[in-house]
Amino acid sequence: MARRRKGRDISGWLVVDKPAGLTSTAVVNKVRWALQAQKAGHAGTLDPLATGILAVALGEATKTVPYVTDALKCYRFTVRWGEATNTDDAEGEVIARSDERPTAEEIEAALPAFRGEIMQVPPQFSAVKIDGERAYALAREGESPELAARPLWVESLELVDQPDADHAVFEMVCGKGGYVRAVARDLGEALGTHGHVTALRRLWSGPFEEEDAISWEELEALAQSPELDARLLPLEAGLAELPELRCTAEGAARLRNGNPGMVLNADAEYGETAWASWQGRAVAVGTYRAGELHPTRVFRG
Repeated sequence: MARRRKGRDISGWLVVDKPAGLTSTAVVNKVRWALQAQKAGHAGTLDPLATGILAVALGEATKTVPYVTDALKCYRFTVRWGEATNTDDAEGEVIARSDERPTAEEIEAALPAFRGEIMQVPPQFSAVKIDGERAYALAREGESPELAARPLWVESLELVDQPDADHAVFEMVCGKGGYVRAVARDLGEALGTHGHVTALRRLWSGPFEEEDAISWEELEALAQSPELDARLLPLEAGLAELPELRCTAEGAARLRNGNPGMVLNADAEYGETAWASWQGRAVAVGTYRAGELHPTRVFRG
């Protein structure tokens, strides 16, 4: 007999403005406790140094996490020139120094090479797995793991401020799997110096923005109260960037049983991922084909 989960069967999204110093896992655990929820997960890790938007899914909404994780995200970050660290951020040890400092014109000239489809080598202190072990675990043991370059889509990368010769502030919109720390490292090398991240904030993540977020102080103050329940966004918020296809009652019943179901409109292209709704509620996510949705994930009604 399966063990029954403790907590409430509650579904939806709580968007948290993560403070610096906490892991993403710690935030998820706090949200689960604050809402007494059975199940929770987040859509995209933030480093402990980072602040900003961390979207936490609860219950049935965890089935929509991949669609938020795959969506574009926006970061504002500060790079410190002239120093490389072993973690590529301010939490690591300085391993190299340079007296070179790039001008604004030199920075602007280097940025186009970091836009579009690029290849990026993750930081050695990262969660990438090498022969079953995390790269950061190997790095902590003094090893220098060889990490393969991976493709990353960078929608935009702009210089937004240069407060002094040692620092520059950027905004970047990128796809899944990007490391801002690696951008700072590689940009420093391209400019003939070194660079590491000293501040990082996620401004938005897929459909979730700062205006949707609850602060850490609010989360603690409203824990286990109806007021916190009221801050939940619906499950459907995680599907906002996918086409919505309305279905009939019969179609909804078929979809909930895992079978293809007829949809009433075709705002999606053939073969595109979309979601079906019945009376305003998500029924399933799947592939649209000739008037039907073929489900890959089904939501409990």
